[in-house]
Amino acid sequence: MAKVYKQVPFAAIVPSPQTENEGMITGNWRFLRPVVDKEQCTECKTCYIYCPDACVNYSKDDGISFNLKYCKGCGICSNVCPVGAVSRVPELDFDE
Repeated sequence: MAKVYKQVPFAAIVPSPQTENEGMITGNWRFLRPVVDKEQCTECKTCYIYCPDACVNYSKDDGISFNLKYCKGCGICSNVCPVGAVSRVPELDFDE
């Protein structure tokens, strides 16, 4: 068993959804929505790395944003943000 373990390459993978699957939308489970304060955000991308559902998007023009169709509101992004730029707001505060 030890020989097999040593043969497995070690790597890190950041999930990245290539297409949207309407059957896999899970954003309606969420009751707290992540919101980023663009002025406070340093664009370190820590939230992007740690999001288990690959719901954090980054672009040079817009900075950090969230794909709310798939975000479950787990709060990992707000917990790992080193400057506290990501907060969680109740879904009832939004009209969408």
